[in-house]
Amino acid sequence: MRPWVRTPGELAGADWVVLPGSKETRAGLEWLRAQGLDAGIARHTAAGGRMLGLCGGLQMLGGVSNDPDEVDGDAATAGTVPGLGLLPRQPRFERARLLRRTRTCFGATAGAWAALDGVAFEGCEIHHGRTQLEAGTPGTCIALRNEAHEPIGWQRGNVLGLYVHGLFESPTVLRALLGREPRTLDSVFDDLADFIDRHFEPGALTRLAPP
Repeated sequence: MRPWVRTPGELAGADWVVLPGSKETRAGLEWLRAQGLDAGIARHTAAGGRMLGLCGGLQMLGGVSNDPDEVDGDAATAGTVPGLGLLPRQPRFERARLLRRTRTCFGATAGAWAALDGVAFEGCEIHHGRTQLEAGTPGTCIALRNEAHEPIGWQRGNVLGLYVHGLFESPTVLRALLGREPRTLDSVFDDLADFIDRHFEPGALTRLAPP
């Protein structure tokens, strides 16, 4: 597993790729292209690799990012920037920020994401963007709706984009995706503490902290 990828070569052999959220979606797209990661992502998805975009990552998957009010970033990155073109949807940034808890359940996901079909979980929506599917785009389905029955997730083949956070905090989702029980947070922290004891000099963390 490679937690963070900065070059196209690091994507080789990945089972799936996650585009996380970002407060500056258009700047993030420009950075991806500058590293050549857009081409690497295109090769990954074309070869059948799973692709997951979360919140800002979902917006990057679409056709364009439209931001007439310069909500996402500053004037230097204002305007319309082409997305990765992996989901036929049109995001538009609005001044009003949506923030709410969400109880939701995946709809009829298929193929690479079939394991999520019918899986329920709790999460939250935190985004300025509003998204609509482009007209005349077969092969794309609504994968997730919030409690107001508004679409917050879309699937197209092996590409899945969601507007909800908390996916990887749900034991039910992790069991469906990974096929095993997730580790508890306490066990993760215990292993981290053991790693630090083995590999860090005494006082190393204290010296890193600001005075």
